[in-house]
Amino acid sequence: MTKKNSVLIIDDSDAVREKIIKTLESFDLFARYYEAEDGLDGFKKLLSSPVDIVLCDLEMPRIDGFKFLSMMKSRADLQDVPVIILTGMNDRELKIKGLEQGASDYITKPFDPEELVARVRIHLKVKNLQDDLKRSNELLLELSNTDHLTGLFNRRYLMDVLDKEVQRSTRKGGNLSLIIIDIDHFKKVNDSYGHLQGDIVLQKVAVLLQKELRSYDIAARYGGEEFIAVLPDATIKEAAFVADRVRLAVQTAKFSGALSKLSLTISLGVALFAPPACSSVDTFINCADDALYRAKSLGRNRVEIAFE
Repeated sequence: MTKKNSVLIIDDSDAVREKIIKTLESFDLFARYYEAEDGLDGFKKLLSSPVDIVLCDLEMPRIDGFKFLSMMKSRADLQDVPVIILTGMNDRELKIKGLEQGASDYITKPFDPEELVARVRIHLKVKNLQDDLKRSNELLLELSNTDHLTGLFNRRYLMDVLDKEVQRSTRKGGNLSLIIIDIDHFKKVNDSYGHLQGDIVLQKVAVLLQKELRSYDIAARYGGEEFIAVLPDATIKEAAFVADRVRLAVQTAKFSGALSKLSLTISLGVALFAPPACSSVDTFINCADDALYRAKSLGRNRVEIAFE
C-alpha cells in the first residue's frame, strides 16, 4: 500500500480506537489516522479531512452508525468512501440493515486483528482502483474536449457550451458575447515557414488568447487558424475591449528561432447575443463572423463589432 492513504476510526471507546490504530500501524497501511467518538464528530472530521476508508461503530452517543451512514449517503462526494461497520452485536438483522444503508462490510467486536487487516486491505484496494478509474475517466473526458495542438477546447465542446450559454441568456436575460478570431495571412506563414512552424504560431496565439480572458470565459479552436472566445456576462463593449487586448498581444508577440522575423496580426469580430438578429447558436456565430469578415475587408489587424 502507498503512504498516502488515510483512515477515520469512529468509536466511543478510546481503548477500541487505540487497538485498531496499533493493529493497522503494524501493517503500515495508512499514513494518516483520524479519530472520532461518535457519528457527528466523525462526519465533521470526514468533511474537513477526506479519507480513503472509515471504520465505524454502530452503537454510539448522539449520532450512531446508522445515522452516520445516512449522512454520508446524502453527500455525493462521500458515497465512494467504503465504511466498515464495527459492532459488538452478532445480530443478523442489524448487520443487514447496515449493509443496506451503505456500509461496505462489517466486523464483529472483539475483532480478530488479522481479519480486520484483511478486510481493510480488500476495501482499500477497491477504493484505490475506483480512484484510478475515476482519474482515467476524467482524463479521457478532458482529452475528448481538448484540441490536441493548442490545448484549448475543441469545436465539439465549444458548441455544447455555447448552446448552454445561449439557453441561459435566453432564460435569464443576461449578457453573452462572442469573439471570433482569425490569423491574418496564415497561409503565407505555412508556405514560408512550413506547417510545423505554423503549428507553433497556432499554439502561441492560443496561449495569448487564454491569457487575456477571465477564468470563466471559454476559449476554443474553431477550426484551422480560427478561434472563438465565449464571454458570459460581458457586454459588447467589454468584449470589444478584451478583443483589442488580444489583438495587441498578438501584434507585439515575439517569436524565436526560424520565426524570429515573423510579424503576426489577427482580425477579430465581436457579437452580442441579442434576438432577433442573433437568436440561436448558428446566427450568433454568423453575427460575429460577419463582423470578422468586415475587419478583414477593412485592412485586417482590427476589431469590428456586429451591427456597429
